[in-house]
Amino acid sequence: MGDVEDLRGILYPTRLPTFHREPAPAELTELIRWFWIPRWAIAPGRSSRQEVLPFPASNLVVQPQMVSIAGPTTAISRRDLTGTGWAVGALLRPAALASLRLDPQALRDREEPLDEPDLHAAVCAAMDEPEESAARRRAVAEFSSWARARLTPPDEEARLANTMEELISTDRSMMRVEQVADALHSSPRTVQRLAHRYIGVPPLAMIRRYRLQEAAQRLREEPQQSLADLAADLGYADHAHLTRDFRTVLGFTPRGYRGSDQ
Repeated sequence: MGDVEDLRGILYPTRLPTFHREPAPAELTELIRWFWIPRWAIAPGRSSRQEVLPFPASNLVVQPQMVSIAGPTTAISRRDLTGTGWAVGALLRPAALASLRLDPQALRDREEPLDEPDLHAAVCAAMDEPEESAARRRAVAEFSSWARARLTPPDEEARLANTMEELISTDRSMMRVEQVADALHSSPRTVQRLAHRYIGVPPLAMIRRYRLQEAAQRLREEPQQSLADLAADLGYADHAHLTRDFRTVLGFTPRGYRGSDQ
């Protein structure tokens, strides 16, 4: 088991507590993209603000207090960490949410408790392991065991939703719903329906979210690249369009983000 290298969505990596992304077992990759595990210990009287631009997806999260399902978001996510704690989350593929018979539309911008006591007990016991890497391995193993028993393999439509999401996630040339439909040999109406049923946000919002995630990552890792070149690389008409999307979703401009403490 090794960390997943994809750091899209993490806006301020230097502010993170101990954080790992672990791959899902091969037999679960149609249902879970990866597991993510932060653990923190913040000094008394202090806090650590975490700001994330989440993937357009849902997460199943185990924490010491509860199991919850967090739906897709329409904006940046902020959380102030205090004291000590941990979480073990699974970034769900579209097919997994369908398997849980949950409505992604109802979960948009919401986090709801989920009654899964066996999952909670198993992951909490795993995270009590004194050795950090052993705790992560056991937590992922227990979560994976629960997923094998609880989640059902995707049907043809759910697989198409997965393919749509993967295409938007990885192909930066996808900037319009019609392009996605053409690549899937489908219609824009079908793409809209898949996004509505399996993801909970419109396909255009998915496209913009993935492009903004990559824009933020590139701004961190390639500080000398011009905004005009970055916008062109990501399929934007010009850098003004990129700046407008960036400010609308994140609340600040690309230049402001590039100049911040990352």
